[in-house]
Amino acid sequence: MTIFIPSKTNFMTTFKINYATKWGESLELCSGDVYYPMSWNEGNIWSVTIKNCTAKMLADYSYVVRTEDIITRTEWEHHHRDKAEKIIEDAWIDCPIQGCPFPRKHSAEIFDKPGFRGAGTAIPVFALRSDDDFGVGEFNDLKGMVDWAVRTGQKIIQLLPVNDTSRKGAWGDSYPYNPISSFALHPIYIHLQDVGVKADAEFKKEQKELNKGYFLDYPKVIKAKMRHLRAAFEELGSKDCAKPAYKRFVKENAGWLDPYAQYCAKRDGDSEEFHRWVQYHLDLQFSKVVAYAHKNGVYLKGDLPIGVGRDSVDAVVNPKLYNLDMSAGAPPDFFTADGQNWGFPTYNWDEMAKDGFAWWKARLRKMAQYFDAFRIDHILGFFRIWEIPITEKGGLRGHFNPALPYSKEEIEGMGLPLDGLFIEDPHRKGWFHPLITPDTSKLDWWQKERYDALYTDFFYHRHEAFWKHNAMRKLPELLSCTGMLACGEDLGMVPDCVNEVMDHEKILSLEMQTVEKGHGWPYLSVCATSSHDMTSIRLRDGADDKDPVECRRILQDNLNSISMLAIFPLQDWLSIDAALRYKDPRAEYINNPADPNNKWRWRMHLTVKQLLDNPAWCTQVASLIKDSNR
Repeated sequence: MTIFIPSKTNFMTTFKINYATKWGESLELCSGDVYYPMSWNEGNIWSVTIKNCTAKMLADYSYVVRTEDIITRTEWEHHHRDKAEKIIEDAWIDCPIQGCPFPRKHSAEIFDKPGFRGAGTAIPVFALRSDDDFGVGEFNDLKGMVDWAVRTGQKIIQLLPVNDTSRKGAWGDSYPYNPISSFALHPIYIHLQDVGVKADAEFKKEQKELNKGYFLDYPKVIKAKMRHLRAAFEELGSKDCAKPAYKRFVKENAGWLDPYAQYCAKRDGDSEEFHRWVQYHLDLQFSKVVAYAHKNGVYLKGDLPIGVGRDSVDAVVNPKLYNLDMSAGAPPDFFTADGQNWGFPTYNWDEMAKDGFAWWKARLRKMAQYFDAFRIDHILGFFRIWEIPITEKGGLRGHFNPALPYSKEEIEGMGLPLDGLFIEDPHRKGWFHPLITPDTSKLDWWQKERYDALYTDFFYHRHEAFWKHNAMRKLPELLSCTGMLACGEDLGMVPDCVNEVMDHEKILSLEMQTVEKGHGWPYLSVCATSSHDMTSIRLRDGADDKDPVECRRILQDNLNSISMLAIFPLQDWLSIDAALRYKDPRAEYINNPADPNNKWRWRMHLTVKQLLDNPAWCTQVASLIKDSNR
């Protein structure tokens, strides 16, 4: 029996699918974020009966294979039905594209084309420049970047995080990896004139003053923009807030928008509705840019920060999801003798798992409204994090979380003392981690040998299977909730299990000529000439300033690589033209990781229009890309 059912009507439906499992595997039906275990029947038929099956559930569901608590296989795409039946018999959906390496369909179908190799540009939104912006790059400026990408044969524009980081309006807020909300867009990227701010003589005078400098003056710009936005809201807000589109936006985003608006209103002493209104216009402007990019065959790649602010809306609303007495960071290495302390709380993954990682899924789904691909900042954080007590400044007295520490009895049984060698696990009293910088000077020779063996095993071998299992509990579910192409930032000393999981889930790795990983670049990778944490290629290998010919060769080598994507900072594209590139390559540095007070202020010295107005350089870029068959 087949019937149509209204969206709010419940209906009892039995789902069946023929699937031959291996030993230890089972099937589950997934609808929304809920997983329904299925039962095996004769003939490899798996089934489950949903008593309250709604039209919403039927409109979007899928099947997964689970081994113990890990999803080991997902379908290529979801099932969609507009009719309810007492019994639904499905077939497993495999990838229909011969030669496609991915287990899941992407929203940008070009990524699933076998052998696709594309080129792109990395540029922070704040660094864009046009005659019409207000001292900082804006979402609208991306349209010009799309035009330039089309002209030169590029397919990808990669951005730094665009979430709101506003706290005090000071330089510290310029750091894009410390959002106050993992959902809200940054007000600094709004185009004031499109909101209704009149570009009168006084406005143009202020605009000219803010735009004249080479660098972004973050405190001055955000203060000026918020002043104009508040004046525009007083004049036009009530009219905008009465529009059906505004009401729909507020309703659909209430889960994050309401607490964000409350947070900002409390911070600034103003109206909650004002902050909802600003987010509405930001979404409107950014969405138009996304539609324009897609219309022209260009795709946007976002950046997912591994951390959230301790004082963020996310942490205030859901404190149980975070270890607020701990900070994330990195252990000591060649560059930082004391390690790194990023100040972000670490995640309470066990608590997050209780609702199926709902916060993460909501965060990714919000990103997917704007982005076709995303960079996972510090992907190692999904395996383990270096966790430091909030009372510590550096990273020396940190430990891995999660980890497999030793009990006090185990340590004493090995004849080793605790003092100077171990640190107690803050989550499990009576269990201890080896210190990353232990003091072994007082040990007998046999104790030192025993401790050295324990240390090597703990930091390099003990956790491989454990961390792999930890990542596989999360990543398959998270990657399945959107159609974005996933790319992982996997540079540095990473365990072998990271490569295994990335390969299994087909997450693109990051490859650079200056970072040796001990193996050749795979096809499923993004190659980059440099990044926002590095100098441009003009200063590579300690050079004073490489000439355009050498810079062109570096770009050519990367473009000719097997990597699926070749994405270069705009500074590196400009480096091949002696007349266009900026005179001082040291001024193109976006971030200095060694400086905790770095000001994120770099801006293009050319407007986006001027990029298009240089046909000789555009032809050079287009030729490099075309000659590499990208």
